[in-house]
Amino acid sequence: QVQLVESGGGLVQAGGSLRLSCAASGRTFSSYTMAWFRQAPGKERDIVAGITWSGITYSTDSVKGRFTISRDNAKNTVYLQMNSLKPEDTADYYCAAGRGGWGQLNYAYWGQGTQVTVSS
Repeated sequence: QVQLVESGGGLVQAGGSLRLSCAASGRTFSSYTMAWFRQAPGKERDIVAGITWSGITYSTDSVKGRFTISRDNAKNTVYLQMNSLKPEDTADYYCAAGRGGWGQLNYAYWGQGTQVTVSS
């Protein structure tokens, strides 16, 4: 079992930055692929970025060059550094832990979400 707790969301102006954190419980954190998903109102939940146990990363095209995912296995924490935020980044952001690829079905454990609002 893995429990995930996100933090770091909030309201920011366009062009600003936020860093999301996801603290995980459990001794097997380092073996999981971790990812951030987001869901905007009226839209489906989509992956934003992911990182494997070995440090291989993925990010969706719309955030490349702006968002960076990282993990600290000693702290059981995964981060999402978000720079140059745009209003279209407004969404609920979810941390997830799983094994396999980047699709949602690969992730068995989810956090409760943290809201990010970017004002224009």
